[in-house]
Amino acid sequence: MRRCLLACLISMAAIGGARAEYVISAYGGYNSSFDSTVDVARGPSTRSLDVEWDGRTFESGAPYYGVRGTAWLNDLGQPHWGVALDYAHAKVAADPLPAGVKVLEFTDGLNLLTVNALYRADPLMGRVTPYAGLGAGIAIPHVEYQEVGGPRTFEYQVTGPAVQALAGADVALTDFLSVFGEVKLAYSHHDADLTGGGSLKTDIVTNQFVLGASFRFGAQ
Repeated sequence: MRRCLLACLISMAAIGGARAEYVISAYGGYNSSFDSTVDVARGPSTRSLDVEWDGRTFESGAPYYGVRGTAWLNDLGQPHWGVALDYAHAKVAADPLPAGVKVLEFTDGLNLLTVNALYRADPLMGRVTPYAGLGAGIAIPHVEYQEVGGPRTFEYQVTGPAVQALAGADVALTDFLSVFGEVKLAYSHHDADLTGGGSLKTDIVTNQFVLGASFRFGAQ
């Protein structure tokens, strides 16, 4: 999956004219999630579980992080508008676990891959550029689910659509390097297959406060 993302970023950098402006960004920060209902279907029966999700920002391996490749549309005469490919690694785990459930988590990531439309305002004080964006794409989570005494589901799956909104401000340090702060809100639908038959369905909303750094190249 990371190789696919890298290939997409390289492809974005390879297209466009000489006046194009490209930005490669990396970020990390604090992740939290709203509670939701999880529907587990096994044969003719379905259980509806009320789940409190823990964002696990600094637990279970890697923290919340993301990478983004942006192409600003300077060469189309629209320097305020851009298109970005964004990958975000957010994770959640049920805490506490519902009765009869041994494992229910996505701690190897909800893994949201989205294409985003971005708008940036004119710089303030010459260096601070506010921006906002909306995106849509897919969720590729690592599904981990097991009932007490039952089979274990432990695999990556494409589970459904994802959308996100973001807003932040970018502070230029040099002509090529900048840092930014950002607020993100993401929704993802998950319809996962379970080992041994059955399905798990839920909708997850996460929000993040992130800090990151960007490297830009091309005309500005």
